[in-house]
Amino acid sequence: MTQRSREEWSRQGVEIAGEVDLSRIAGDAVIHSGSRIEGSDTSIGPGCVIGAEAPAVVADCRLGRKVELKGGYFSGSVFFDGANMGSGAHVRDGTILEEEAGGAHTVGFKQTIFLPFVTAGSLINFCDALMAGGTSRKNHSEIGSSYVHFNYTPHQDKATASLVGDVPGGVFLDRQPIFLGGQGGLVGPARIAYGTVIAAGGVCRKDVLEENQLHIPAAPRSSTRSYETGTYRGIERVVRNNLAYIGNIIALREWYRQIRVLFVRDVFDQSVLDGGLQNLDRIYAERIRRLGELADKLTDSVRTLKSSDGAVDEVSVQEAFCTAWPQMKAGIEEAVMPSAPEELVQALNAKENYITSIQSLDPTVREAGKGWLESIVSSIEQTWGN
Repeated sequence: MTQRSREEWSRQGVEIAGEVDLSRIAGDAVIHSGSRIEGSDTSIGPGCVIGAEAPAVVADCRLGRKVELKGGYFSGSVFFDGANMGSGAHVRDGTILEEEAGGAHTVGFKQTIFLPFVTAGSLINFCDALMAGGTSRKNHSEIGSSYVHFNYTPHQDKATASLVGDVPGGVFLDRQPIFLGGQGGLVGPARIAYGTVIAAGGVCRKDVLEENQLHIPAAPRSSTRSYETGTYRGIERVVRNNLAYIGNIIALREWYRQIRVLFVRDVFDQSVLDGGLQNLDRIYAERIRRLGELADKLTDSVRTLKSSDGAVDEVSVQEAFCTAWPQMKAGIEEAVMPSAPEELVQALNAKENYITSIQSLDPTVREAGKGWLESIVSSIEQTWGN
């Protein structure tokens, strides 16, 4: 189909804002009446369908091929080929849904990253998290309905991003899926290994670092006790989990820069890749900022701990992190990233279909690629040598 004018869209009940470049809306894209398209960054690729179940607002989003956004509000987000969201969605800046990933109705995302095939049920809030796992639409990681990722603490900080799976394993699409049972939640910052099943109806408050585990969260025992907001415990784990998350974001950014770039076919692919890199930069900056804010808060925490129960080990860790953070931050920001293994680049160069190309890699090439990404994550984790 040929490119349609604003007047043609308007006659169909679709509002296209003046800043939208009409050449970035594919001729065969379907946008249902009542929808509004905004933002100079917006691009809508071939075969996309918007607003099939309810009106949709799409602002500064980048859509690949055959993306379905069935209704709701979408801003500053990136959707690779076949990604999809049900009606009532609220998808905000920094979100990236890779191939065939998505959610059912009434799902909220912000700075959420789903690697291919990851699926969220209905009535979910899952912000500030990366999730991977699975090998296809029939064998995928899933979040059960009515699930929450808790990303804000009573201390009023958000150094809470969680890794459900990881980048070095997840991008190769050969790991066991992860299942987060419905009517439950995950308290960030957490790390969940591949093959994990978290039973429905519970809130997970711990890391599950060993693969293929069933975790049945315990219900907290009822009590009322003295508690002072701003006094932290367990900071060692919080710092390490934050560094692991930052390392994974940097690894995914390098994957986009050095590997995903090989699969750009046209202006729509380029727009999605550019948007993905932009959002990864946003997430990286946010995670650095939140970890810095945590370091600032620990000064008061140390003072309180010293004047109360004298938790010597905890005080030592918190003081060490406050002192080390400026140097850690500089080390992260100045780190030089290694190049992708030549055998990986050669194996993927000139291939067209991303999913089948990744899944057809020779095992030795795949392992070399994983080692490359793991080295990036490890280099960031090692900035904290406490």
